[in-house]
Amino acid sequence: MSMNNNESTALGIIAGTLVGAAVGLLFAPYKGSKTRQIIADEATLAKNKLESEMATAKDIITQTTIDLKDRVMSNTVSKKQTIEEQLDDIVMDVSHKADDVISTLEKKLTELRVKNKKLQKTS
Repeated sequence: MSMNNNESTALGIIAGTLVGAAVGLLFAPYKGSKTRQIIADEATLAKNKLESEMATAKDIITQTTIDLKDRVMSNTVSKKQTIEEQLDDIVMDVSHKADDVISTLEKKLTELRVKNKKLQKTS
């Protein structure tokens, strides 16, 4: 039965880990209870560091979300103001044009009244 490369690699890693652990235990500078305490302390420090980094990441994500929301809201308000200004410009333009149309119609009406009076006098 032959092993492929992945199986050989995995077996080598496992064997190396076991040999390393055995050598580490043989040459450990402290007795077992002290070594276990050091490992537990390091694990606690690692856990606390991870929790701190997770809290920092959460704060960054929260702040980024707030900043993004503020930017979107600011953009929305800005766009709304721009649209309202454009609408106001259109209304003013239409209003001026309506005034021009009314003035023109009033002039025509006056002209028609004058013509009508002339026609009534000649008849």
